[in-house]
Amino acid sequence: LLGRVLEMERNIRVVGEATNGLDAVNKVRQLKPDVVLMDINMPIIDGLAATRQITEELPQTAVIMLTMYKHSHQVLQAVKAGARGYLLKSAQAQEVLAAIRTVKAGGVLIEPTIAGTVVTEYRRLSQVAEPAQGLSVLTEREIEIIRYVAAGMNNREIANKLVYSEKTVKNYLSNIFSKLGIRDRTQAAIYGLRQGLIPNDEPPE
Repeated sequence: LLGRVLEMERNIRVVGEATNGLDAVNKVRQLKPDVVLMDINMPIIDGLAATRQITEELPQTAVIMLTMYKHSHQVLQAVKAGARGYLLKSAQAQEVLAAIRTVKAGGVLIEPTIAGTVVTEYRRLSQVAEPAQGLSVLTEREIEIIRYVAAGMNNREIANKLVYSEKTVKNYLSNIFSKLGIRDRTQAAIYGLRQGLIPNDEPPE
């Protein structure tokens, strides 16, 4: 039904549909759409895993997560997976269309009724205790990687920037997490921003 509604809009073309998460990833690889509407509950591979795979391989493709869940944890998981939009399945067609246009233009859109809880959760995350160790425990390369994480770059983009393998970048991040006593990329990004670690150059297109 949603596909038929979208087809009626000017400047929007539905290039494919998928029946499960694996099918979605394969079709995105093949068709390279500008925007993907992803159901968070997909068989074989769930929507979060599919979104993570898509945004790692094709960062130019914007993913909007469609779900019945209002919980901030689900939203944060979707954002961490790379989704640029998060809408409830009860959203009106015009809201979906607006979200498509927003993320296509490079913006981010979160369902208004849950945006407040997301902001609260991010504030909570930003108020985590400052890591016991400061920048002095990090090497110059680790500090550079923190800069790129703070800029929102994924592992593939960082690997391309530094001419490393993605596995090497992951190893660096594990060492950084261990040294700073932090749990994940979100806390690493927050730490980098609070330390003023702004990249010296622009992230790759």
